[in-house]
Amino acid sequence: MGRLENKVALVTGAGTGIGRACMLMFAKEGATVFGVSRTQANLNETLRQVRTQGGRGDVFSADLSHPEGAQATVDQCLNLYGRIDILLNAAGVGYSMKNTSPGSMDPVHSTPIDQWREVMAINLDSVFYMCRLVLRQMKTQRKGSIVNVASIFGMGGAPDAHTYTATKGAIINLSRSMSVAYVDDNIRVNVVAPGFVKTQMVEMVLDQLFSPENPKLIAPMGRPATVEEVAYACLFLASDEASYCTGTILTVDGGSTARA
Repeated sequence: MGRLENKVALVTGAGTGIGRACMLMFAKEGATVFGVSRTQANLNETLRQVRTQGGRGDVFSADLSHPEGAQATVDQCLNLYGRIDILLNAAGVGYSMKNTSPGSMDPVHSTPIDQWREVMAINLDSVFYMCRLVLRQMKTQRKGSIVNVASIFGMGGAPDAHTYTATKGAIINLSRSMSVAYVDDNIRVNVVAPGFVKTQMVEMVLDQLFSPENPKLIAPMGRPATVEEVAYACLFLASDEASYCTGTILTVDGGSTARA
């Protein structure tokens, strides 16, 4: 308890999954949390859970794939709390988008241009918009910690979901570049790269990847990660315990990349 005491943490994708788990964990560790996503009902449930456990914070609904949404989010957070000590970028889409946007998780040759742009905007542009604005505030504060959630598929190839993998690879290299550029401002930028995590985003493929017949097909541990296991990695990199970590890529993948 208290690893983020007196910190203000802005968490994107806070309505579900990894973002919600991070918001709850950060609040439990003493941070004042400000969560953002597109769906107000999901945010309300996250905030209810934060307050039930005695945490402090607020939520804000915005579409971060547009610069106006990012600007409104940062403005609201600063209006409420006056500073941003931690930015956790967890907003994004994955395999479940197949159901609502056909072609969005295809290989390159069959990916429609509109779906390429759609996934790029949600997964990558949102990170750029948020970092661009928050870095200005952190430079004024002369301190800050940014943690971007990428994927092990940003570190290696995949047979499909090529727009997704491109966004995650870009997030990793953008983060490493920022870590070098802003080190003299006492701003750390790090990446958590999960493997398959038990969330709604990938539930449609989990039974295939972790079947009773071959549970170690993807991960030597034989199971997907929980959102809490990923959130613990984000917590470490966000906190002052990681004071000598910048440009770090922390994989949380049950051994998947080690075996590869």
